[in-house]
Amino acid sequence: SYKPLQDCKHMATSWGTVFFMLVASCVCSTIFHKDQQTWFEGVFLSSMCPINVSASTLYGIMFDAGSTGTRIHVYTFVQKIPGQLPVLEGEIFDSVKPGLSAFVDQPKQGAETVEELLEVAKDSIPQSHWKRTPVVLKATAGLRLLPEQKAQALLFEVEEIFKKSPFLVPDDSVSIMDGSYEGILAWVTVNFLTGQLHGHSQETVGTLDLGGASTQITFLPQFEKTLEQTPKGYLTSFEMFNSTYKLYTHSYLGFGLKAARLATLGALQTEGIDGHTFRSACLPRWLEAEWIFGGVKYQYGGNREGEMGFEPCYNEVLRVVQGKLHQPEEIRGSSFYAFSYYYDRAVETHMIDYEKGGVLKVEDFERKARDVCNNLENFTSGSPFLCMDLTYITALLKDGFGFADSTLLQLTKKVNNIEMGWALGATFHLLQSLGISH
Repeated sequence: SYKPLQDCKHMATSWGTVFFMLVASCVCSTIFHKDQQTWFEGVFLSSMCPINVSASTLYGIMFDAGSTGTRIHVYTFVQKIPGQLPVLEGEIFDSVKPGLSAFVDQPKQGAETVEELLEVAKDSIPQSHWKRTPVVLKATAGLRLLPEQKAQALLFEVEEIFKKSPFLVPDDSVSIMDGSYEGILAWVTVNFLTGQLHGHSQETVGTLDLGGASTQITFLPQFEKTLEQTPKGYLTSFEMFNSTYKLYTHSYLGFGLKAARLATLGALQTEGIDGHTFRSACLPRWLEAEWIFGGVKYQYGGNREGEMGFEPCYNEVLRVVQGKLHQPEEIRGSSFYAFSYYYDRAVETHMIDYEKGGVLKVEDFERKARDVCNNLENFTSGSPFLCMDLTYITALLKDGFGFADSTLLQLTKKVNNIEMGWALGATFHLLQSLGISH
């Protein structure tokens, strides 16, 4: 079990220091526009970081409110030497399901799930540090899809929970994060954890994130042609150690795994009409079930008389992605890190190990999709959506983004025992705002 650091003499790895020095200086105001107030402005006061001790421990609480669940990240940083960068000491991670968007009409109940996770922070942060530890919640695509009034009601109730907590609540501590920031900050997290941005090298890895409601692609283009042919709004620049990185990044709302299920079933247009059953060739023939997503109930089932299996299923999901996503040519020969639902579905179908992850080709997802979909008559347990999900992932990668069959995907959940995703990158930006990197 994890114990908060109490011993000032405890030494972190030199990599941790290098890692932090790099990251803290990386995400600049070119990403977060100067006229936009960031959630961590003024969070830490000088009194919180006493300079008359040899080591000072800082904590940060970051909530990731996704469409399918709410996650808490409690990061521990240690300030070894006054005026120098703190070191990443560790992370505590926990989660609850379903996500806040499932409580669209019960905002107080939704906020209670956040309150439950706050207990994790209380257990892992010494009481003496509670008042100086900021707590922040960033919601992603699940709340972006809700009517604004309902999303704001949820956020208001969460903020009320925060205000009752013993932690520091900065202005704008609860908000909906822009999808492009999600992609950029996840890319930052992955490339620092893997050491790809050590020094002045621009050899980096692209990232693919597949959530419940949205999907992100981010990479550093190597060819001028890519920069010339990329639509406006897909490129973001930032400076790092006198190098300017021009990232290709885009978030596609409505193309997350669960939103894609609704689109495949044709359910997005109808909001789950009472008594109407949505049918698909991607589902076991005799299946009759109901599914609640985003607070709406849907009836669904297999094609009782019609087709089923991979080919007709692929035609269904193809309608969702074909021609809807920009296809940068250079990614065909690149390798990417992929996480979230890419990882989960690969684990469920025994393509990779849950703990270790693994490397797959795009064609491995297609091979597994064919295997699952063409044996639907033998369906017994597990997710009835497995065929649809694997087929959608295949179509998203090949016909959506335009990846080659042979493109390598590094499937991972953690690097150096730190959870993948945007949360750590967002916390790095917190350090930048404190001027620690100067």
